[in-house]
Amino acid sequence: MTRDHVKLFIPGPIEVSEDTFRAMCKPMIGHRGTGFQDLYASIQPKLQKLLYTKNPVFLSTSSAWGVMEAAVRNLSVKRVLNCCCGAFSDKWNDVSLRCGKEADALKVAWGDPILPGLVREKLATGRYDALTIIHNETSTGLMNPLPAIAEVVRQFPDVMFIVDSVSSMSGVKIEMDALGIDVLLAGMQKAFALPPGLAVFGVSARALKRAESVPGRGYYFDFIEFKANHEKNMTPSTPVIPLIYALAAKLDDIFAEGLDTRFARHQKLAGMVRGWGKRNGIELLPGELYQSITLSCFDNGARADSKGRRIDVPKLQKLMKDRHKILIDGGYGKIKGLSFRVAHMGDETEETIKELTGALDDCLKGL
Repeated sequence: MTRDHVKLFIPGPIEVSEDTFRAMCKPMIGHRGTGFQDLYASIQPKLQKLLYTKNPVFLSTSSAWGVMEAAVRNLSVKRVLNCCCGAFSDKWNDVSLRCGKEADALKVAWGDPILPGLVREKLATGRYDALTIIHNETSTGLMNPLPAIAEVVRQFPDVMFIVDSVSSMSGVKIEMDALGIDVLLAGMQKAFALPPGLAVFGVSARALKRAESVPGRGYYFDFIEFKANHEKNMTPSTPVIPLIYALAAKLDDIFAEGLDTRFARHQKLAGMVRGWGKRNGIELLPGELYQSITLSCFDNGARADSKGRRIDVPKLQKLMKDRHKILIDGGYGKIKGLSFRVAHMGDETEETIKELTGALDDCLKGL
């Protein structure tokens, strides 16, 4: 297939469609006028349906990190438990500490999941009033067992349950209300397949109540400011209107496809990429029960006990880019080079994944 640009199969930003770019090019409107209010109001029920929630879903002109910081600043007065199983969940602990919060890291090895028993043991101490977890740890391609963890957290009603679904929201079914999640957040540059710069986050009524009494929330990410402006179909500060146009168009696409069909498509694409690895003797980093549905992280020596095939990752990346105009990721953080990551989310199809795996096969011959 000929292409005039390098196609992104990295974990994010991912490939953005021409239709999405066109949606961003609508005439500008004032963010304090009825035009923006109508736009905001039109997408709110769709976001609520996507997140399976009756809670408000706020729009933040920021990366997801802004909301991740906001969640601990708005919701913890006692101590935060940060569940850490990779680069991004590890960083959330650093963020908590830099915000001046008392915080502990519940750490497991990269590639291992956070298990419910570990969470129960920590929360049973009574030391914590907030817990953070990354549903889909992008650095390792690991999907934590969210429903089982939620069942544990529900037993501790004073603990705010904060979930980063940055690389899983819209690719995987996450029932916010049924799981008892207090903050569910995501950036739009991953499974939504929008350019970076916009985040969405649902916030529960009890989280908003908690925030009212927490000092030092700041202004830009103050949940109470978001709520007050949400009630007027507005945002607290100037929003990134072109990306909200794009989000509105993407939500139309998502519901035209159908949520169940969309989730099944992502599952199918994940199976295709995993199958490619298996055929070539390349193992995934996480165990079978915890492999991500939106991206695959292949083990290239990250685990000391790995028996899979080792390859020259930088050379594979270069061949993919030079021969096929496809970009894959060479691993992240301390496992860079010891792993490589391939995304299969957003607008990808069986046909585009077949193109991807065919290109990978071709380039493996050149190693």
